[in-house]
Amino acid sequence: MKKEPLRFQRSEAEPVRIRKARNFIHEHCGEELSLGKVAKAAHTSANYFSEKFKEATGLNFVKYVARARFEKAASLLDEADLRVSEIAFATGFQSLSQFNRVFKKFSGKSPTEYRAATRAKQKRRR
Repeated sequence: MKKEPLRFQRSEAEPVRIRKARNFIHEHCGEELSLGKVAKAAHTSANYFSEKFKEATGLNFVKYVARARFEKAASLLDEADLRVSEIAFATGFQSLSQFNRVFKKFSGKSPTEYRAATRAKQKRRR
């Protein structure tokens, strides 16, 4: 079952601070992100932000960031001719093993398997 991208899983009445935080995460997911840094960008305290972010998104901050990074990495694997390690670090993962673990958790495949499957599908469509 394919999940909708994170950008589109929000309610119509999403608080402005949560929207600012989500935008900040997506714009900066290739960088080191902390709860405090994102809360500051959303102009709120870390504790309050953590609670409200989970209420609004259904995911805690760490899981949300991991999912955002996965989505960006999947897009790069589909479209770019970068090495897997380059994509891992460009999307904010601290190590290749962390990247492989998170990627497999969300897609069910390793990054290399995902890329091969995606490219095979693209060739069949032509």
